[in-house]
Amino acid sequence: MRIISWNVNGLRACVKKGFLEYFQEVNADFFCVQETKLQEGQIHLELDGYEQYWNYAVKKGYSGTAVFTKKTPLSVSYGFEEGESEPEGRIITLEYESFYLVNVYTPNAKRDLSRLPYRLEWEDRMREYLTQLQQKKPVIYCGDLNVAHQEIDLKNDKANKGNSGFTDEEREKMTKLLNEGFIDTFRSMHPNVTDKYSWWSYMNKVRERNIGWRIDYIILSETLKPHLVKAEIHDHIYGSDHCPVMAELTLT
Repeated sequence: MRIISWNVNGLRACVKKGFLEYFQEVNADFFCVQETKLQEGQIHLELDGYEQYWNYAVKKGYSGTAVFTKKTPLSVSYGFEEGESEPEGRIITLEYESFYLVNVYTPNAKRDLSRLPYRLEWEDRMREYLTQLQQKKPVIYCGDLNVAHQEIDLKNDKANKGNSGFTDEEREKMTKLLNEGFIDTFRSMHPNVTDKYSWWSYMNKVRERNIGWRIDYIILSETLKPHLVKAEIHDHIYGSDHCPVMAELTLT
């Protein structure tokens, strides 16, 4: 079973830059996207063999998530709770017989950290949500989580300490989540690998020089670790300021 997660930073723009070619080539069972930046009816994708689930933000051209799946879910939910308003379109949960798949676009704390308090509340709520799901069956949690967890997860850790996405508070929230019985698939399989990133600034020549951050993740319940066979960062794929991340599991 192959899972792809990609912040496309505007799906309509990404489609013009090779999205569909990559989609067909990678042949994922689950293809999760974040920051779709569109409303219902603004795009029509012919994805043969896939069901499509969308969570649109109320604000036009902002946020949004989608999951394209070969496997029909038992149920689909949006947001943390049934019936709760989720105006930024950040969460989609698909339930299957043996696991939950949760696709998420985590809020950014903003450059001036003005949204950090909201972000930390979000992290607490997400951890509670995931641990509640995990009590029922294992969880696959993926998306742009907007945090570089360890120093090796970004190029210039010392210069960025305390910046949005690398504050002590955000990093501690990730540690706390992992301590609840979850694993970071890439770091689990590649504990000491450096210079592998999933996001680069659009500033001049930053991506060419690989001055990046690893802020996109596929995270599993620890009970699924024996099923994990591969975890990759597809940093050769362009089309967004992020690149896709992939995990393969021996699940059907």
